[in-house]
Amino acid sequence: MAVGTGVRRQQAAQTEVELKAAAVRAFARLGYLNTKITDITTEAGRATGLFYKHFASKEALLEVLLADLLAEGDAAAVDTGHSDDFSDREAVRWHVAAFWNFHRAHRPIMAALQQAAIVDERFAERSRAMIEPDLHHIAEHLIHARDAGLPLPGDPLVVATAFTQLLSTFAATWQSGAGPDLGRPLDDDEAIETLTSFAYAAIGGQQPARPFPPATQEAPGMDQL
Repeated sequence: MAVGTGVRRQQAAQTEVELKAAAVRAFARLGYLNTKITDITTEAGRATGLFYKHFASKEALLEVLLADLLAEGDAAAVDTGHSDDFSDREAVRWHVAAFWNFHRAHRPIMAALQQAAIVDERFAERSRAMIEPDLHHIAEHLIHARDAGLPLPGDPLVVATAFTQLLSTFAATWQSGAGPDLGRPLDDDEAIETLTSFAYAAIGGQQPARPFPPATQEAPGMDQL
């Protein structure tokens, strides 16, 4: 009997994994708001009724995906390259690069979180509560920078909010292809370096000299011809 119970638990856990993976694929293909429960179960090759044995709603599934992302982010924070001293530009760059790569790897979920928060205030409040510890984590890094003599432009928690919003909006814009036409690709290194320099300068850090590709030249208007 105990063996049978263990097998059922393993099967239930595997089904949940498959439903979450199917949801991510459906979100990527259809967008979160357009995805129905039946789209998820069809993608997973499962009966619709089985979905509700694991998740109360599409929003509940997304909340579980958010919890998974936060756990993955916490695990990354123990990386040997991680430093909590934002007076060091390399510490800022590590966080920027980690977020940029994380956002790229989980872009369908990140987009789904934004879409869900727009239409569902309860979900928005819940997701803010889940993310808030990460904001305090960044604020602590900024306090180290302030203690080291960098002139933060405001309260560390307020600056942490600006920092995370900058990273999120920039990554969402460029990784989705919604950025302006540069006439060339924006590669990961340039994106990460640009974000790092911008964020580090905002907290008073000294910037190293670094050459970048020339600015995109706009075509002349009719009045210039």
